[in-house]
Parts: sequence; structure tokens; C-alpha cells
Amino acid sequence: MRTEAAQRVELVFSLFDANGNGVIDSDDFDLMTGRVLEAAVASDDGAKAAIRAAFRRWWTTLATELDANGDGVITLDEFRPFVLDPERFGPTITEFADALAALGDPDRDGLIERPLFESLMTAIGFEKANIHALFDAFGPDAEDRITVATWAAGIEDYYAPDLAGIPGDQLVAVRAV
Repeated sequence: MRTEAAQRVELVFSLFDANGNGVIDSDDFDLMTGRVLEAAVASDDGAKAAIRAAFRRWWTTLATELDANGDGVITLDEFRPFVLDPERFGPTITEFADALAALGDPDRDGLIERPLFESLMTAIGFEKANIHALFDAFGPDAEDRITVATWAAGIEDYYAPDLAGIPGDQLVAVRAV
């Protein structure tokens, strides 16, 4: 696994541990889902249902694949070596990427405006400076928008263990706020 991917894994673990208790459990996904839905006030019920299902699938997949001792929680040691395995997590990541990107496009014009992107990414737990660096790395248009497809692809790239120098690496760079 590339160094950049390892850094992304560490950040993802800290974000998935939404309640900050040092492990990932189903309550973390409920908490994160609630925060994301609060940020998605303009999205329709279908988009909200899709992100709920995507978060639920994330938890189910993680629990099934990584909870080595069956205690209902995932430690960093259980999480670290396996989460970037495309064969285990590819479909889960694709579902999540598509659902989150669609949530960012409530008017269904195929474009995501920076303020909603920032709100959704902040709800997940990313730092504002890193969120803006990521948005900029996606190459927004003159009206400060990115495409839904660009964001979905960027999410999938973020979980690829063999990629480096991708826009998603902006999320792990230390930035002044």
C-alpha cells in the first residue's frame, strides 16, 4: 500500500469513529448519517434514502469483513490492513460515492456547488481548509462547480490503495485553517 493510501486509511478511521471512542461501531454510522442528512436539506427523499442505505452498507460490509473477533466493534488494527481491498469493498465504495455525489446535486443538473460540497464534507468530519483544497483540485468551472461524476470518481480513487497524487490526497495534507 502506498504511503498516501495509508494516510487516507488513518483519516477514514478517525472519521468513521464519529463518536470518538476509539473504535468503529454501528452507532458511529448512525451519527454520521444524521449529520450528513442535516446538511442535505434540499435533497429529495430518494437521495436521502440512498445515502442512508450506503452508510448502512458501509457498516454491514465493515462488520462482516473486518470484525475479526466478532465483538461488534472494529479497531484500528482490524481496519488498517483491509479497508482498501477493492475486491472486498469496491461495490460498497461505489454505492457510497454515487449516493454522496447525488446528495450534493439536489437540483439534478449534474453540478455540485462549493457551499453544499463543503457542508456535506464538513458533516462527514473533514477539515474546511482540506475540503476547499480538494474542491479546487477537482478543477471547478468558472461558476465554482464540479460535476457529480468528478466527485463520485474522486471518492472511489480515495479508497484505491495503489493511487497517489490524486485530488483526495488534499484531505490528508496538513493545512492551516
